[in-house]
Amino acid sequence: MKDFNKVFLDTTPLVYFLDNNPNFGDKSRRIIDSFLVENKILVSSVITCEEYLIMPYRNNEQRLIDEFWRFVMDSKIIIHPINRKEAIKAAKIRAEYKHFKPMDALQLATAALHGCDLFLTNDKQLKQFQEIKCVTVEEWEL
Repeated sequence: MKDFNKVFLDTTPLVYFLDNNPNFGDKSRRIIDSFLVENKILVSSVITCEEYLIMPYRNNEQRLIDEFWRFVMDSKIIIHPINRKEAIKAAKIRAEYKHFKPMDALQLATAALHGCDLFLTNDKQLKQFQEIKCVTVEEWEL
């Protein structure tokens, strides 16, 4: 799967990667490393930042907070804000896909509005979304 240039990283793959998840940590690392080697444009949103940082802040783990921001900066991940246009797009997504959660719709809206052609997640439900190819870490073939 090489026919894409701009990848939106959903929260879960980053959690797997950064926290070395026993089930998907290695695979997420190989996937993200391949994106970096192939000079793919990596994109995410402030939602990913918020979702990832909850546990490090709750557990007062400054090292994990620092590692997160270092990875974002070193990898040159573009972090987009959530504004009115993303909110409107997310509302339209939720109107069409009634079972999508609000944060997932905002992530998808951000990806769609910023020209991503791949959405890496591990939420199989999001594969229903038709505007962007959504692929799970689990199904990714290296």
